[in-house]
Amino acid sequence: MIGVLVTAVIAILLVSATLGRAIYAGQSPGITSFALIHFAGYLFFLLMPVEALVPVYQGEGHAGSTLILVAVATAIVAQVIDYGIGRSVSEGAIHELIGEKRYVRFKGTIEKWGGWAILLFNVMPLSSPNMLLVAGMTRYSARRAFLYSALGLTAKYVAIVYAFDTVSSWFSGA
Repeated sequence: MIGVLVTAVIAILLVSATLGRAIYAGQSPGITSFALIHFAGYLFFLLMPVEALVPVYQGEGHAGSTLILVAVATAIVAQVIDYGIGRSVSEGAIHELIGEKRYVRFKGTIEKWGGWAILLFNVMPLSSPNMLLVAGMTRYSARRAFLYSALGLTAKYVAIVYAFDTVSSWFSGA
C-alpha cells in the first residue's frame, strides 16, 4: 500500500512539474516534458498510462513523427533499466516488487511465447515494463527483447498518431 502511494505521489509530482506547469502558465507543453513523463511511465515501478499523452501533445501542435520517435526512444531507455534491474536483482526481491502472482504469470508468458509476448505487451497498453523486468530475470536475450519491444512500441505509437489524425480530421471538416 505504501509503495502504491509513493508511486502515485512521484507520478503526480512529475506530471505537475512538467505538463501541469506549462498548462498553468498558458504555454504549450514542450517535447522535453513529454520525454520525461513518458520515460518515467515505462519504469516498472512507475506505471502510468503514458500512451494517453500522445494525443494531448499532438493536439498542442507537436508533430506525430516526433512524438513517435521520442516515445519509442524513451520507452526503450526505460526498459533497458527495467531489464538490467531484472537481470541483476534476485528473484526474491522481484517477487517483493511486483508480486508472486504477476511474476509467475509474466515468466510463464515469456517461456511460452518468447519475443511474441514482448511484442504484444508493447503493442497493447499492458505492463511491458514488468515484462522486460522478468525478461531480464529469465536471461531472455537482450537483443531480441529490445528488438521485439521497439517493433511493438513503434506499431502502437504509429496507430495512436494515425487514429488522432483521423479523428481530428473528422472534426476539423477536412
